[in-house]
Amino acid sequence: MLPEPATFSITLLIYGGILLLLIYYILLLADLESDYLNAQECCSRLNFWVIPKFGVQAFICILMVIDGHWIMMLVNLPMAIWLGYELRRQPKDSLGVYDPVDIHSRGLLKTHLRNCMIYLAYYFTMFFVGLYCLIIALLKGDPIKRHEEGEIVTDF
Repeated sequence: MLPEPATFSITLLIYGGILLLLIYYILLLADLESDYLNAQECCSRLNFWVIPKFGVQAFICILMVIDGHWIMMLVNLPMAIWLGYELRRQPKDSLGVYDPVDIHSRGLLKTHLRNCMIYLAYYFTMFFVGLYCLIIALLKGDPIKRHEEGEIVTDF
């Protein structure tokens, strides 16, 4: 069990990393849409990060359960379930969540862009919720110990 500030610091770093990863996703999909990148190369780059993204989301849920932050775990659980569902629903013959054969033929490019924007909004919101929780955890209690008159002791 970690101290609350450490838990929320780790969570905040993970959210920031996922936000950067999602910006990378959007740039790759935009390059694919404007034909600066071929579908095979784009999908292989995107599929490389699908399992780590699910792994860190599951790690956040486990971290919140271990530290007893049930509301934060319940807020993070639907995204972990959705990312797991996205991994499981792929056919056995597909190359991953982002399949170069289907991305243009079935019109999945717009769907993937829409999903990235939804993920971006979710993680952007969760970043600020995590930042708020970190600030609250840092300010919990009396930051300046005023137990004895005239003596100010700080414990950092």
